[in-house]
Amino acid sequence: DFNVLIADFSLASYSLLQGIFKNTTSIIITGYAEKETINTARGWPQNRFATTFVFSQSESSKSSFRRSLETAIKHSHLLLEVQALKKSADKKEIDYKKAFYEINKIKKFIKSSIVKEIEKRIAFQAKYDHFRKERLKIETLLKKLYMANDVTSLIDTISDIKELINASGTTIYILEETRSTDKYLKPLVWDDSILSHVDFTKHIVRLNDDDFAAQSARLAKIIRSAGIKKDAGVSSRYQQQLNSPLYSIICIPIIYKNELIGVLEVYNKKKDQQFAPQGFDQIDQDTLIHLSEHISIAITKLNLIQYDPLTGLLRPEPFFEKVIQKIIQENKRHREEGSYALVMGDVDWFKNYNDRLGHESGNRLLRKLGGILKVSIREEDFLCRYGGEEFLFFLSGIENEEEALMFTDRIRKNVEETYFDNQEIQPRNNLTMSFGITNFSKDKFKSPRSINTENLKHLVNEADIALSEAKGKRTSFLSKKEEKAFEKNKISVYHRRISKPEKSSFLIKPDAKFPEEKRRYPRYYSSIPLIYKDKKGHEATKTINISRGGAKVSSNILIPPDKTLDLIVVLTNKAFECRGHVVYSHKGNGHLSYYYAGIEFTKMSLENKKMLGKYLNSLS
Repeated sequence: DFNVLIADFSLASYSLLQGIFKNTTSIIITGYAEKETINTARGWPQNRFATTFVFSQSESSKSSFRRSLETAIKHSHLLLEVQALKKSADKKEIDYKKAFYEINKIKKFIKSSIVKEIEKRIAFQAKYDHFRKERLKIETLLKKLYMANDVTSLIDTISDIKELINASGTTIYILEETRSTDKYLKPLVWDDSILSHVDFTKHIVRLNDDDFAAQSARLAKIIRSAGIKKDAGVSSRYQQQLNSPLYSIICIPIIYKNELIGVLEVYNKKKDQQFAPQGFDQIDQDTLIHLSEHISIAITKLNLIQYDPLTGLLRPEPFFEKVIQKIIQENKRHREEGSYALVMGDVDWFKNYNDRLGHESGNRLLRKLGGILKVSIREEDFLCRYGGEEFLFFLSGIENEEEALMFTDRIRKNVEETYFDNQEIQPRNNLTMSFGITNFSKDKFKSPRSINTENLKHLVNEADIALSEAKGKRTSFLSKKEEKAFEKNKISVYHRRISKPEKSSFLIKPDAKFPEEKRRYPRYYSSIPLIYKDKKGHEATKTINISRGGAKVSSNILIPPDKTLDLIVVLTNKAFECRGHVVYSHKGNGHLSYYYAGIEFTKMSLENKKMLGKYLNSLS
């Protein structure tokens, strides 16, 4: 085991030495005869390190031999390192093969047992993620129910309930009762659709009806049924009025403090976008029970039993109750102002609007109109949706017809000057209302304590007679020819006589040409000072309503029409200057001592526009 072999050429032939030492050993062939030495070296294979050294008598011979020896040793070391590396690589390859073999064994083992366990865990995780998402949906839905501050926000949760349960439709009923009828269920929405007043009668359910919702309310129990399509005993309203055929249904009583206040009804359980033949399961039922508890709180909080779900205004029954309470309370306080007015208002040509644009457009109009009417009355007044497109007002502290007329005209003008979507299809290219007024005092009744709903309904009938004449409907006082010539958008006052009613007189009617501007910006009914400059100096007015584009003002003198004025608009603690064009200006109707003017804002700086916008946003 050595690195270098040194041999005389006579003993160094390959045939003599092959196989005696390792392939890594270097060979140095020496001798004095140069030719023989070189020939011996040539007999060695090229893959062996074999070099020659010819001895001489020179001084440099020793150092040359030393260099040859060092080179041969290095070459041997290199071959040893290469050999060691190769052995290492071969060993690793064997290790890799062994490892690969072991891995294949493990794979086979995993496929037979562990993979199944992993699949179970993945399935469990997927199920857990599903329930976590469902829980998040429920929490979000409950949060919406808790934060619901009006009817619309409560109705918005209907689609969430349908999605959560994976159903095709949902209805929420409210239990109602009147003195003249038994208890019945009235839907806030029917199969996800908001109902107009005329549609309510199709879906009202009396508790003694042979009906799923009625049975649930009557027995205060959950009704769950599947495979209903072939059931001949199903109420016709389900068969004819649902958006899709009825296959399965679940009804959950809505109970608040042990008292039934409504029913939650869900239709057609779905699975993989298909109707599930087995219907709703126990999990669906438990979820809906939980939701119904929170819906009951929301209904009670919003006092929906008192309010119309479409407009958010009072319904007739609670409206009458509030009026009765108001009259009784004022009598107890011995207040002098015991004079009132009932005003019946009706949308002109509403059927035309509804028929041409559809019920959804009609509902949106009524919802917006309800908001306009609400901000048009005082805090001490009451307002209800009496039916369809009819609205009933109770105005308190009204001393005479002129006052009733003035307040009612303000309501009429606010409606007339509000832009409603697609109002151009109306006969006069504008949406308007007509009104009938009846004045009365607490002295009309024997005792304020004896007043009841029937008494008030008699007064409503008087207002309705006046309304009919304001709208130009044929009555005992109006001929057929007069009816056709009528333009509506008027106010009529009912007069009483002992013998028979006097023909109602029209104390207010609109201008024939509708000069008012149609601002498309949202209007805000806010009374702020608006000062304009003319030749006489500065004159002060007050806004009736204001928008980003202009304002309607009331003044004691006539503002010159069709002129451009310098304006100062006062916004609470700020003010700005701009210019304004007077679009129209006229005296108030009848013999009332005030003037109306419509002013369009012009040449307003960007800074002032932002100031006005910020003020209007604060109002909303």
